[in-house]
Amino acid sequence: MKINKPDYIFETSWEVCNKVGGIHTVVSTKAITLKENFNDKLIMIGPDLWRDGISNPEFEEDNTIYPDWLKVAKKAGLKIKIGRWKIVGKPVVILVDFTPFIAEKNDIFRIFWENYQLDSLSGQWDYIEPAIFGYAAAKIVESFTKFKVGQKEQVIAHFHEWMTGSGILYLKNNMPQVATVFTTHATAIGRSIAGNNLALYKNLELYDGDIKAKEFNIISKQSLEKISAREADCFTTVSDITAKECKQFHEKEVDIVTPNGFEDNFVPNKNDFTEKRNIARDVGLLKSKMRKRAK
Repeated sequence: MKINKPDYIFETSWEVCNKVGGIHTVVSTKAITLKENFNDKLIMIGPDLWRDGISNPEFEEDNTIYPDWLKVAKKAGLKIKIGRWKIVGKPVVILVDFTPFIAEKNDIFRIFWENYQLDSLSGQWDYIEPAIFGYAAAKIVESFTKFKVGQKEQVIAHFHEWMTGSGILYLKNNMPQVATVFTTHATAIGRSIAGNNLALYKNLELYDGDIKAKEFNIISKQSLEKISAREADCFTTVSDITAKECKQFHEKEVDIVTPNGFEDNFVPNKNDFTEKRNIARDVGLLKSKMRKRAK
């Protein structure tokens, strides 16, 4: 089977240069392989969340990367920073301040309702902010593609989790020539069921995703995740068991399962393990002595 290699890959996640969970590890540790294959045509997009003059410790700004497009994007009102993620491989990263789009959220969600019946009505800030970030990320892909990408060049935009699914919906309506990939690492419904100490996989076939969404008050998250899975050109998840969740809760089978993999450099070598173990033991002994003296 012939595999077409894209000319550009955009990869969007709330956890690009923003370590809040396990997806940060997944995205960052595979970046070196993608970078080797695509060089600076791999472009990762994350949220610009650092304020009050404090710089993001994972990000190194570099305005010499795509400087011609950068000027155009900023002139168009996109509040972005371009640079590199300070991990192995140092991939290109665009951090976007999505907050200016929050003022437009009613119109944005209205259009998504009209086009896709996306139910955002009950979404609170933990829904609104990431959904608007996904929208802003798609605007970046749109701007870059229009300005920089040739007619015969192919672009893939990869979005992780429901939190960025709005980007898929925007691109499908405004830039259908950009192929979209949606990956869910764990479904919102599955997390809620497990988080409420209910048997998830034992009773999986008994659960209706939309009914459970009402029960757990996550209607908007379920709606965005389910519609993103349906509308993306390629729908993936990271395990066979999560693929079963997706089929049950989203009524759509995944196109491919892509198990998480980590580069060798993610795991410390034997000598590093020994050193870290000795340090941890010494610190533990010191704390134990201090507790005894305190008594």
